[in-house]
This record gives sequence, C-alpha cells and structure tokens, in this order.
Amino acid sequence: MVIGLRYGRTRAEDIAARDKTYALVKEFLQEFKRRNGSVSCTALVGYNMSDPAQRAEAKEKKAIITRCPAIVRDAVEIVETLL
Repeated sequence: MVIGLRYGRTRAEDIAARDKTYALVKEFLQEFKRRNGSVSCTALVGYNMSDPAQRAEAKEKKAIITRCPAIVRDAVEIVETLL
C-alpha cells in the first residue's frame, strides 16, 4: 500500500506510474519471500487464522506475538529500501 501511495498513478492514463508501482511491488514480494519463505499468513505464522480452532491455538501459543514482529520488521526494511 505504501508503494502505491508513493508511486501509484493519480491519473488513469499514467501507465508509467502503474508500471513502476507494479515493478516495485514485485520486487518487494520477491525479497519478502526470500527472507521469510512465503507471503502467506498461514505459512508465516504456522496457523490458519480463518479456522477458529487454529486461531485459538495460535492465540494460546502466542504465535502472533512471537512471530509477527520480525515479519513486520522485514516488510518495513524492504519498503524503506524501495522508497
């Protein structure tokens, strides 16, 4: 979203801005996947958060609290290099 806000098009006909945004998002996703192995929340956290039983287990085992801060930090670092 940050990449789109910074580089996204403000006019529908601005194809160059769209292409730049798409390229940067692709670069972000590649680097994020390289660092974390996936872009899927289920794979990253180890629980399917749409499944109530798995969500409860993740909460009990504090999976979000222990895993997500590093994942978010990676995302921020990647975006900082792209902006």
